[in-house]
Amino acid sequence: MLDGICKNSGCSAIGCVNVFTLHAHLASLFSNLATTLRPMAQFLAQNHLLTIFLVVGLGAFLGAIRFGPLRFGAAGALFVGLLVSAYSPQSGQGTAIIQQIGLAFFVYTVGIAAGSTFFSDLRKQTSLLGSATIICVVGAVVATVGGHFLGLGKGLVTGLYTGALTAAPALDAATRVSGDPQAAVGYAFGYPIGVIVGIIVVTMTVTRKWLGEKDTPSLAGAGLDAVTVRVDRPILTRKILAWREGRVRMSYLQREGRTRVLIPGEELRAGDLVVLVGGTSAIAEVVEQLGTQVSDHLADDRSDVAFERIVVSSPDVAGRAIVELNLATRFGATITRVRRGDLDLLARDDLKLNLGDHAAVVVPQEELDNVQSFLGDSERRVSEVDGMAFGIGMVLGMALGAIPFPMFGGATFQLGSAAGPLIVGMLLGALRRTGPLVWTLPASANITIRSVGLMLFLAALGLNAGPALVDLLLRPEGWKAAILATIIVAVCCAAQAIAGRYLGLSAPRTAGAVAGFLGQPAVLQAADARVADERIEAAYATLFAFAIIVKIFLVPFIWTL
Repeated sequence: MLDGICKNSGCSAIGCVNVFTLHAHLASLFSNLATTLRPMAQFLAQNHLLTIFLVVGLGAFLGAIRFGPLRFGAAGALFVGLLVSAYSPQSGQGTAIIQQIGLAFFVYTVGIAAGSTFFSDLRKQTSLLGSATIICVVGAVVATVGGHFLGLGKGLVTGLYTGALTAAPALDAATRVSGDPQAAVGYAFGYPIGVIVGIIVVTMTVTRKWLGEKDTPSLAGAGLDAVTVRVDRPILTRKILAWREGRVRMSYLQREGRTRVLIPGEELRAGDLVVLVGGTSAIAEVVEQLGTQVSDHLADDRSDVAFERIVVSSPDVAGRAIVELNLATRFGATITRVRRGDLDLLARDDLKLNLGDHAAVVVPQEELDNVQSFLGDSERRVSEVDGMAFGIGMVLGMALGAIPFPMFGGATFQLGSAAGPLIVGMLLGALRRTGPLVWTLPASANITIRSVGLMLFLAALGLNAGPALVDLLLRPEGWKAAILATIIVAVCCAAQAIAGRYLGLSAPRTAGAVAGFLGQPAVLQAADARVADERIEAAYATLFAFAIIVKIFLVPFIWTL
């Protein structure tokens, strides 16, 4: 028999013997490997928490590896989770609650951070919301037409649409509307494709040099300068337009050889030296109005007036506007700038302080201790999270996510653990505080909770999706589903990026819009990892919940056509 096979294949008998021997050795090797690893698979299936943290750790390692211009970041946990669950299908059991908690932590902290920016810029976001609605509809049409052309079932197509656009609440609607288990299979299959394509599009978009003629400038890129000016003519500070509009702050004043803190609204006299803090263009405008810039900087002399960066850690101060603190009357002091995370903000009167902010205070030496006590100035205290405020916020978010909202056709949908906490977080982030409750979080605590929540969510999702993914890959429809999911997410992400470009938005805001349109934390993290710009999270928060709701309403459309 061996001779016949060798003759038919044109190989020598010795060569065939070597091939068959190699095949036998490989088969034996894989059999022994499977036998050896079987106890490990059972061990992972029996220790769910250990498995979760193993996936988180390996996922963080994978996410740190750069593949050309692409780095998966937190999404590494998703891919490791998929591999682990494909090898050990039972390892994902009991992790659904961890997935929900992780997602809720992530979106709530994003909402808290972006809430005030979102509502202040809401009128400017109308065109972005409109473009996202149109693109959601386009994606639904592509899914419906593509599924019909490729001969895929409606349940699978509906799941591919929700998975490729990474909309977990929409999957819940798809499962209830269709009653088809293939919806969940399509979601699990399309989700990794949506993450990968989304990261690629965002990575290509966020570093573009689109200034965005209709966009607000980034606070991250707006540097602040401090200069000393000699006043040539008497003028009331209220007559200085840039000061009145909050584009410039004044701190030190030297008059007749004595240095003190300038009193807001007082008259400047000829010969006075005054320190201006603000953007380059605003300072140039004020210098031209006042007199001449001098080389000797008043702030270098701290004998009478101190200059200190003080940490805002007092709950009584957090969430209040600078003007409400009345530092000039209380202590004869003024705040010139505020360091928040990586952003250096000009201390406008209406700027509200957050826990963890570093306030640059100009204050008489004898009042320095009093100002420090008033603002808190405790790094330890600022690293602590107000458990009561955080817990109440999460309860409100999960309660909103659990409320059933009616849809046409008699169906209902819920915002779930994604959109519910996000919406509540945005509202509370805009409020900042309610009586004694401070809703905002210190920047360091916000980032920590956000990162942990994201990794737990993606790790648990991967552990639950692996078996369904393997099942679809082994079926003939696998390659068709992959093509359709790729087309859906590529068309939608590219369209959102193009829309942002032609709506006059900056590249960072456009990248945030793509991430928000997908509602994908890993895509947002990929953008944040490349560029420090608050407009990324603002655009993400703008579209996240809105796009999810639109996708939910489109699910019955895909199912019925």
